Amino acid sequence: MKLLRYFTYSVLLSGALTVSSCKDYLDVSDDLAAELTLEEVFNNAAFSKRFHRNIYSTIPNPSHIILDNSYAGLNGLDNPWPGVSDELKCAQGNVKDVASVGYTAGNAQFTRWHLYKQIRQANIFMRDAHTCGSKETGDYINDSELAQLKNEARFLRAYYHYLLFELYGPVPIMQDVIDSNATDLDFARASVDELVEFIDSELQACLPLLPDQEESSERAAAPTKAAAYAIRAKLFVYAASPLFNGGYAEAVALRDKEGKQLFPNADESKWQKAVKALEDLFTYLDGQGRNQLYIVRKSDGSIDPYASLYGINFDFLDNSNTEALWYSSKNAWGAVNGEGRERRCTPRAVYQGFSCVGVVQEMVDAYFMADGKSIDESPLYDRNTEYELDENDIANMYKNREPRFYMDITYSGIVWQNTEEQGDPKKIYFHKGSGDDNSKADNCYTGYLLYKGMCHELLNTGSFKKQQYRPGILFRLADFYLLYAEALNHVDPNDSRILEYIDKVRERAGIAKLADISPELKGNYEKQFEAIRHERRVELFAEGQRYFDVRRWMLADKDGDCRQGGKFYGMNMMGNDPQEFMQRTFFEERQFEKKMYLYPIPLSEVSKSQKLIQNPGW
Repeated sequence: MKLLRYFTYSVLLSGALTVSSCKDYLDVSDDLAAELTLEEVFNNAAFSKRFHRNIYSTIPNPSHIILDNSYAGLNGLDNPWPGVSDELKCAQGNVKDVASVGYTAGNAQFTRWHLYKQIRQANIFMRDAHTCGSKETGDYINDSELAQLKNEARFLRAYYHYLLFELYGPVPIMQDVIDSNATDLDFARASVDELVEFIDSELQACLPLLPDQEESSERAAAPTKAAAYAIRAKLFVYAASPLFNGGYAEAVALRDKEGKQLFPNADESKWQKAVKALEDLFTYLDGQGRNQLYIVRKSDGSIDPYASLYGINFDFLDNSNTEALWYSSKNAWGAVNGEGRERRCTPRAVYQGFSCVGVVQEMVDAYFMADGKSIDESPLYDRNTEYELDENDIANMYKNREPRFYMDITYSGIVWQNTEEQGDPKKIYFHKGSGDDNSKADNCYTGYLLYKGMCHELLNTGSFKKQQYRPGILFRLADFYLLYAEALNHVDPNDSRILEYIDKVRERAGIAKLADISPELKGNYEKQFEAIRHERRVELFAEGQRYFDVRRWMLADKDGDCRQGGKFYGMNMMGNDPQEFMQRTFFEERQFEKKMYLYPIPLSEVSKSQKLIQNPGW
């Protein structure tokens, strides 16, 4: 048996091993110290558990959108997606110029191909791990724990295949340990249908041994039944969507080197499978009493939208947050007096903030008005007076907007959190000469800062808290309510549940239901689909879903609400005062080519393979 070297891994848990002489995507982790054989590892309970825990290390980090305290560039298991879609302009790190410059198969940085290392590690664990140790020493693995650990490894293997599918489309299925001395280390891509069937069957096989809840806070990020049902539901929605279901002609025409078709012809019945998978999730949650959005109510029983929207990210103890279906224990929030996302979303005018995560104007304009209508439909919005300022320098553009706008966006004229309590109110401006103008190369570019997800208790002065841990939410229920509306709309536009499930999300957000203000939408497929897209854009802003939505819909290269290329706007940061600042101003030309619907498989992998076929256009 080959010698393997052992090391300590500290991101999530610890430990990993590797075979040093096989292809990169068959390998496991590379940073190694001492040498052990597989036999030595799996005869030691502590080593076995560390080996297993490193399989977790590539679960995504949804909070990491720019830079953390390590200053490392983002990869495809962080959350670069808002910065490379029509949501954010990040002024630092390797996400900064991708949207405007583009990428090639040789330099695409947000790859997920390295997931095959953890997939291989899961396969080794499932094959070789066994009971070991003794109760007397307190360091042992018994039969029940071994079954649990192997089931978790199987779940993660399926989840990682899902993450690969989300980015690349069909990929090779790796469910066996491949001998690194084998002469054939080359693997062809499975078809979409084969990959979906594999992931689904694996998740269903895992379900019986997955817990309903993880009671231990130390295992809060471990998979549960809700996570498995959620992955299945999104998997089937993806499989039914045009990108993976006959809507991308170049992909449908793609054949591997044996002539195999990888992407299927269109099959609208897949939307019925998506509906069923979503209903499986809801049925399970019903049985747990957890099929409900996170809602905080006022003393009179009405919904408090501000407390509700805020609490989604901050109420995570004791399993009280019914909306969160699965968490990641990783976080890149950092501290306002240190490094990380928290400081980079804090204005420079406020005690050493860094002010470099901008929001594009197109996203600002997408937020509804307080009456639940768009800025083009609402009588509360007047294009002729949108730039006018009141006595507090607040533009009409920012008045009478829905609660999500105020929870998500830092805009010109606002007073920063807690500074009035400090006795030193800090008004935030972005015009020339102000504290957050464009005099720094890493300014926000657009005249807005991302505020969504920020902790409202922090301030880098006095006795205020400087940081606050919260886990990243990998899947939350609002996403699936809107996916359900979408799938139902494809199956039967007259289904009354379409507006019902959109309205569940709108009601929690504090705006009028579509059923009340736009009843004419009912039964109109195009209008309902437009409403679903709009709601997803606002509700899931900066969470990493928009990038994948506009692609699976095959709308990213079209004019309209999903456009990813062309001119993008902010406010006029060359203006000399708050009034001159108030003007939509071009800041960046962005690139989108049709080939960008699917991410390129790394050129290094394709170039050394005889079987691995590249995605269309790359």
